[in-house]
Amino acid sequence: MPGLEPPTAPGPEGSQDDAGVPAVSGAAAAPSGAGGAASVLGGAALQPQLDAFLTRHEDELVAFRRDMHAHPELGYAEHRTTRLIAERLRAAGLEPRILPRGTGLFCDIGPADGTTVALRADIDALPLQDEKEHVPYRSTVPGVAHACGHDAHTTMVLGAGLFLAQQAEAGLLPGRVRLLFQPAEETPGGALDVMAAGGIAGVDRAFALHCDPRIEVGQLGLRTGPITAACDKVYVKVTGPGGHTARPHLTADLVYALAKIVTELPSALSRRVDPRSSLSLVWGRISAGSVANAIPDDGIAEGTVRCLDDDAWHRAPEMMKALLQSVAAAYDVEASLEYVRGVPPTVNEATSVQMFRDAAAQVIDEEGVVPTPQSLGGEDFGWYLESIPGALARLGVRTPGSPGEYDLHRGDFDIDERCLAVGVRVLAATALTALWEAGRPGDAEPIEGAALA
Repeated sequence: MPGLEPPTAPGPEGSQDDAGVPAVSGAAAAPSGAGGAASVLGGAALQPQLDAFLTRHEDELVAFRRDMHAHPELGYAEHRTTRLIAERLRAAGLEPRILPRGTGLFCDIGPADGTTVALRADIDALPLQDEKEHVPYRSTVPGVAHACGHDAHTTMVLGAGLFLAQQAEAGLLPGRVRLLFQPAEETPGGALDVMAAGGIAGVDRAFALHCDPRIEVGQLGLRTGPITAACDKVYVKVTGPGGHTARPHLTADLVYALAKIVTELPSALSRRVDPRSSLSLVWGRISAGSVANAIPDDGIAEGTVRCLDDDAWHRAPEMMKALLQSVAAAYDVEASLEYVRGVPPTVNEATSVQMFRDAAAQVIDEEGVVPTPQSLGGEDFGWYLESIPGALARLGVRTPGSPGEYDLHRGDFDIDERCLAVGVRVLAATALTALWEAGRPGDAEPIEGAALA
């Protein structure tokens, strides 16, 4: 992108440490200005600044993540987590704002005028038992665990925020960065609470990272367009006159009708939209009747609707309602639909993805940027992207050569903690990239000492 040209002199090539993790490439020395100060082009100053910051703070960030992992809290119960984040931000001279429910917060860094960029973390845990037996940070809360990496997301946004606060204090932040520490992503609903409290008011662009155990440490997975799916819940109730199974013609054969609804709706729904939307209805629970020789008078089916296309997602409730009534009428039963919105698809904006890519090229090995597939999992970061442009990227947390498969939402999920420093680097560089690109009037003079100028 314009203004992110390579430094004037080549830097040292990336190397690998003993564990085989690609080392971040060093930045080239910036040309000296008057008095020996660096007149920075192409972000040559950012890498050493981040190196110095992480030398001082990486152990603290690892300890913060481990403490959070050992004390997980479910959605809307993240009181301890919120307090610890707020205390650390206040210690850095910042002024966090706690959300009205008392969990979650947001915090501004830098001048109010100009562009505002948001970095988002989710802070809640999952109702799962932590099955890791040989780590000192195993969950101390029975039945609750950070099995989706939210403790890592929180630590990385906190670390990036502390670094950016340091830049702001030195007069090197060309805009405002808002840190969003969101509650209840897994519930979901926390994103809506952030928005209701004014958390994205005035924000021009938003970014987030999500741990990915399929990608190795030192790699960043990027994708333009839909990266995660909408996920809604549906509840169908069918009613009709019951009776004896010997005389189904004198009743509404409710179980048969329910079976037709369960089998016909998914295929009929998928035929109403562009196949590229990946709209799918999958049932998870069906219940009707209590004995073999009696036709019941009610039954239920519960499932989820997932979709990668925003337009199809908005149309899905009305389409499903019409199809349900059509099938129910054919079998002389009454059917009602409760359609519960979950999250919209997370649709990455192309410019924001490019900002991630350009920033990553500054602070990690360029070969570390890899394509990442779409997922039909839900992510409520999509709510923000319904209102403002932005992007979600996947951060590698897998130890290179690791023999195990550690998927998300499993009791044995864990990360290679070296990913925390990588995440701090990527988030800080991305925020600076977005601020400089948004504020660039043209061929402006470089600012001495400013990263990614």
